[in-house]
Amino acid sequence: MPVNHGTRNPLARAPTSNTEVKRSCPYGKVGYFFRGYGTMDLFENEQSGVMTRLQPLAARMRPRTVDEVIGQDHILGKGKLLRRAIEADRLGSLILYGPPGCGKTSIAEAVAAATKRRFERTSGVLANVASLRAILSAADHRKKVDGVETILFIDEIHHFNKSQQDILLPHVEDGTVTLIGATTHNPYFFINSPLTSRSQVFQLNPVSEADIILLLKRALVDERGFGGRPVDADEDALAHLARVCEGDGRRALNALEIAVMSTPPDEQFRIHITRAIMEESIQKKAVVYDRDEDGHHDTISAFIKSVRGSDPHAAIYWLAKMIYAGEDPRFIARRLVILASEDIGNADPRGLTIATSAMDAVAFVGMPEARIVLAQATTYLATAPKSNAAYLAIDKALADVENGRVLPVPKHLRSASYKGAEKLGHTGYQYAHDFEGHFVDQEYMPTSAVYYEPGTAGYEDVIRKRMAQWAALKNAPRENEPGATGLK
Repeated sequence: MPVNHGTRNPLARAPTSNTEVKRSCPYGKVGYFFRGYGTMDLFENEQSGVMTRLQPLAARMRPRTVDEVIGQDHILGKGKLLRRAIEADRLGSLILYGPPGCGKTSIAEAVAAATKRRFERTSGVLANVASLRAILSAADHRKKVDGVETILFIDEIHHFNKSQQDILLPHVEDGTVTLIGATTHNPYFFINSPLTSRSQVFQLNPVSEADIILLLKRALVDERGFGGRPVDADEDALAHLARVCEGDGRRALNALEIAVMSTPPDEQFRIHITRAIMEESIQKKAVVYDRDEDGHHDTISAFIKSVRGSDPHAAIYWLAKMIYAGEDPRFIARRLVILASEDIGNADPRGLTIATSAMDAVAFVGMPEARIVLAQATTYLATAPKSNAAYLAIDKALADVENGRVLPVPKHLRSASYKGAEKLGHTGYQYAHDFEGHFVDQEYMPTSAVYYEPGTAGYEDVIRKRMAQWAALKNAPRENEPGATGLK
């Protein structure tokens, strides 16, 4: 069943004919409006409580109170810390960190509506040192002269450089301003640690599909959206939009606006949004994947962990996401080479050969064919037996060297290829190939430390058994003459 907008705006003049008025639309398509259903009566000016029609639907639908914020119940639910602080107007400095369209600015709008303090806002994209100093100076004056505190909201705060962030620090510390920073980037990487240490960091989640549907339905009936206009939307159309927007409420509202503004009305003067119309309006999904930032690091992390966890289906999905987003295939190939040794090792020594061959092939053939090479290497490594024994061995040995356990080379292992070596005592080395099984028991380092401990998976089980046989030979009575078996 379609979602109905409700009753028509009683203030709007009823249409007198079936004539459609076509107006140019900012989306590159033609918008259809009926005479009598003009937009200026709905979108006049902000002072009258109705947003200008030039503002996007997402801007017009920003929440006016905490109760109107959709989603983020883990920090804004009844009794939660952030909600209590906003309602009591006892908010301290905080940083809101989350993906695009999850509600960071919406929370700031709710704070602006609830606080009795002066609310100032700026953007990390637009502000410079001079404008920032002016805001802070005015806030300092208000506090000292009028006793009025200031909340400073900085959107995209990660765009501030170090000097700009340093300017904020003393004013945040002495309470001149209460900072609210919004960022899509991990604040522990992109914001100075003195600022993060003086702020509470709240991580926001992508908006759930159910909450996005609720947001869309609200836009259809609210006077700030399409309330009072003859607009219907099918449930499956809203569900599709909520699913493909991947938790981005702003993107969902933008797509809904495009659908409504570009769809001609039917014979009953109604705009009916179907799933087909919605699919056309949303077009191709934009994958959240910022180079060298959170999307990049999180996705490659999920990819590697899926291969390590022997889940080829998940590994292929994350590989597809990276390829779709335009990740450098050579970067993916290099990570597979590392993984082949770190997580598979001698459980399947062919894994490293497959990975290095894939790296060469990717550089040779390029995209789009390189995707096939990467898929083959990914699925092989994901389904290979796993062992990190070699990785653990080198790290354990490095730790011993780093911690001062530097051992002298036994004399019989030192180089004896020069005159005088024998006088230095570099003698006694036994050539392993002169013994049966190409093995002879002799000291190779002056310690009994164990570094490499092969597991039981794949080929490493063969190695483990072979090492056990050698250990048995070492513990047996020695026969160190060339040609001997190593056992009496």
